[in-house]
Amino acid sequence: MVDDKLTLLAGAAPAARLWVESLDSDGQGVAHSADGKVVFIEGALPFESVSVRVNRRKNNWEQGTLVQLHKASSQRVEPGCLHFGLHAGACGGCKMQHLHSTAQVAVKQRVLEDGLWHLGKVKPEQILRPIEGPTWGYRYRARLSVRHVRKKGTVLIGFHERKSSYVADMKSCPVLPASVSNLLLPLRSLIQSLDAVETCPQIELACGDAVMALVLRHLAPLTEADLARLKTFAQQHVAVGVQWWLQSKGPETVQLLEDSAQELSYALPEFGITMPFRPTDFTQVNPQINRILVSQALRLLAVQKGDRVIDWFCGLGNFTLPLATQAGQVLGVEGSETLVQRARHNYIKNKATAPVYQALCDTNFVARNLFEMTPALLVQDGSAERWLIDPPREGAFSLVRALADLYQQSNGAEGVETTPGAAAWTPPQRIVYVSCNPATLARDAGLLVHEAGYRCRSAGVINMFPHTAHVESMAVFDRVDPLTSTQR
Repeated sequence: MVDDKLTLLAGAAPAARLWVESLDSDGQGVAHSADGKVVFIEGALPFESVSVRVNRRKNNWEQGTLVQLHKASSQRVEPGCLHFGLHAGACGGCKMQHLHSTAQVAVKQRVLEDGLWHLGKVKPEQILRPIEGPTWGYRYRARLSVRHVRKKGTVLIGFHERKSSYVADMKSCPVLPASVSNLLLPLRSLIQSLDAVETCPQIELACGDAVMALVLRHLAPLTEADLARLKTFAQQHVAVGVQWWLQSKGPETVQLLEDSAQELSYALPEFGITMPFRPTDFTQVNPQINRILVSQALRLLAVQKGDRVIDWFCGLGNFTLPLATQAGQVLGVEGSETLVQRARHNYIKNKATAPVYQALCDTNFVARNLFEMTPALLVQDGSAERWLIDPPREGAFSLVRALADLYQQSNGAEGVETTPGAAAWTPPQRIVYVSCNPATLARDAGLLVHEAGYRCRSAGVINMFPHTAHVESMAVFDRVDPLTSTQR
């Protein structure tokens, strides 16, 4: 159904020649038409002269298709994947393979800075050097769609086609580890051989340091013959650590097909930490970047041996356990009781094996709905010198709002209800905020700076997802006297 405010143009509209000025936050070229309307052009880059056919219009913007490239940007490069592009059937997993990787990071940095200023009215005092790593073979997690195409007598496994619900005909994928990319065609043959070929819509990939977990979603019970085929496939690819997990319904039904001596886990060697996880648990897509991210976050947090630190949205303990090697006491807070139990298990396991020079301090975990935080709950969780916040895309508004309310109470603001015990509670001197959504970071940063008594000391991007428009970032906030803040 077409939005009545949106007109889809029928027929072949004449192409217009335009000059591309910039990229938007979705990786599209931005130009202006002769009548001043903004035109978004997929596949176009800044400082390019292009011919564009407009195929979608609204009152103040248009969507165009790149018809011809007259003058190419010096930052345009040959894509590293044969499935990338604007052609029919192109994979929609990446959006910026045609842009040099250095320029990709610069675009993400601009998105971060523009968002902080326009949405939060915050300007970092310092821009951090981008966190970068390999741009190929980095994606250790992926959700691959499966489709049996009867007419062609084949099975497709991969990401969706660009702007489509169809599955791309992928024979390889250079952003996946080579060991995974090399399995795409064998997996197609395997699924095609199953009795359940019509009822297996998805394979979820989760790679650890030594194990490649493949979670097969099946909508009907698998036959004994199918189970045997899966086991044979795992045996044939034991060198790359293939493990089959089966999912019949929701995530709680995920079960390992065969017992294995190898555990799905990843290491943080700088801190002597090993993190076991289940394939449906949240872990970072890019393990190389995650190691750098954890190291830099702790360096920026500048934890002292006697400090108490709270890790909000702690998950499995990705930051909590490394923090426990440096702090005096750590509290990990997470919304899921199941994740809290798993984080506690990871802590106990690592504490038992940690060498003396990396001993883990006293660490507790608590389940809390972090989207319904209140000043009273903050007081209940106790004071801490340092906070680390690593929320999902929704951000940490409720948590930051509660912090701001306590700040307003301490300043005697009118109309603010006093929280019992707040007088003895002290706010953190430093906050490191790790974000996967620049818009919610900007919103929360504005609240921290303008209502909670902090200054934005620094911020920078994390290139967690090369060749995509996805922006991960980190910002550091220091407690200040509100009268001396330059950002108020």
